[in-house]
Amino acid sequence: MAYVPGVALLAALAVGCSADAGADASDADSKPGSPTVTAAPPGKHRTLPAPCRAVPVNTLKDLLPGTAELSADQQEKVFEGTASVTYDTDRKVGCTWKSETPDASRNLAIDFERVVSYDPAVSDDDRARDVYARKETAAGLSPSATPREDGGKTAGTPTKAASPTGATATAPPTGPTGPGATPETGSGGDDLRPRVLDGLGDAAFLDDRPTREGTTAHSRTVSVVFRTSNVIVTVEYSEQPALVTEAPDSGELQEKAQALARKLAERLSE
Repeated sequence: MAYVPGVALLAALAVGCSADAGADASDADSKPGSPTVTAAPPGKHRTLPAPCRAVPVNTLKDLLPGTAELSADQQEKVFEGTASVTYDTDRKVGCTWKSETPDASRNLAIDFERVVSYDPAVSDDDRARDVYARKETAAGLSPSATPREDGGKTAGTPTKAASPTGATATAPPTGPTGPGATPETGSGGDDLRPRVLDGLGDAAFLDDRPTREGTTAHSRTVSVVFRTSNVIVTVEYSEQPALVTEAPDSGELQEKAQALARKLAERLSE
């Protein structure tokens, strides 16, 4: 009968040693000063809107002259738009519309891009800032470095160059010059040059580029690009008059492109 209690005692000692070893290992893992890695926060936007339904019909009627005179079936075909070809609708979507009149043709295109960072140390917003900054630089606007959430640097809002007298002035655009080039001011004195826009998303800029197709027609494309959190939106609005002697109204195109961009920004903020 003395043998059984001895076995029980050895088993109890073995269990006790195992428990102590596990506790020691746990204590070692939780020592003060051990480095911890915190993943950067995800972006606000996890999905994108349906692009061909993102613009209200009344807005399309204003942006696409001549559609009011079309039959109901023709209007429906124009207003439904054409979706951009994309292989990942969670990351990038777009839509285009077109109208033609005897006087001119107009084209509208919108594009939504949701930026995702696959680096746990860099947030989606920071990655989107970098993507937006490259677009801004490509438009001829020079961004400046601003602090990032992870302590690094990312491109941000373009700065204004100081003049010799100490006043500030927007750096001149790097776009085309000569006949048909972007006018510096509109009839009301508004600045029509490529520039940074205030009060639109987290950051925004406008680009205005005239082009000439061969020797027969002038056209002009106004682009408004803005970022809201981890989504970058591009609005492109262009006009090509039928007569070679006519040039598109830059002020009108800019005004309508900005108005649409602000509507899209409001929708994304809902």
